[in-house]
Amino acid sequence: MPSGTPRRPYDSGRRQQAARRNRAAVLQACRELLFRDGYQATTVRAVAERAGVSPETVYKAFGGKPGLVKALWDLTLAGDDEPLAMAERPQLQEVFETRDARAKLRLYAAFVRGVHERLAALFALLAQAGPEVGRVLALGEEERVTGVTAFVTHLADTGVLPADADTARLADSCWALTGPHLFTQLTAGRGWPADAYEDWLAGMLASALLGAD
Repeated sequence: MPSGTPRRPYDSGRRQQAARRNRAAVLQACRELLFRDGYQATTVRAVAERAGVSPETVYKAFGGKPGLVKALWDLTLAGDDEPLAMAERPQLQEVFETRDARAKLRLYAAFVRGVHERLAALFALLAQAGPEVGRVLALGEEERVTGVTAFVTHLADTGVLPADADTARLADSCWALTGPHLFTQLTAGRGWPADAYEDWLAGMLASALLGAD
């Protein structure tokens, strides 16, 4: 290149936008193939072809099929792919900032309902996928335990719980009440509308955590 020819500036913003588009396309392709073909038949190569990228791009971004499925799980859990922890998201921030105990629990029940509505179909599919995907579900459950424990700790720190409350036991109770199996049993199994589940959960959380009737 002649010494007098200026170099084209490196456009990192454009590369980042392209990477985000590729990531979104890969995750959408993964979702479509999982629900069409099942976990075992969905390969990294098939996902890459459907997304219009190379398999190497998928491996580089997600580290393989389990990492890809975990990324899809996280996207579905949050509702978007923004780099924000769940506790930093507006719906949970509203929960934390609300002072009235019962209003706080109603908001938390609405949050849990929303998570399960987004995740229910994917959870059911992956629960039948065999041991290869078991670690994804186990990690998701570990993260749920962490989130529930943080919520109960918040309740204790803000004086919502009784002074002599066993926070570890209450966190376990909250974890059990807010689990995906119970949501599926009541909605899909027993035909409850999501609104009824949310109302029931708010009442059960109040009873378990506040000792309310």
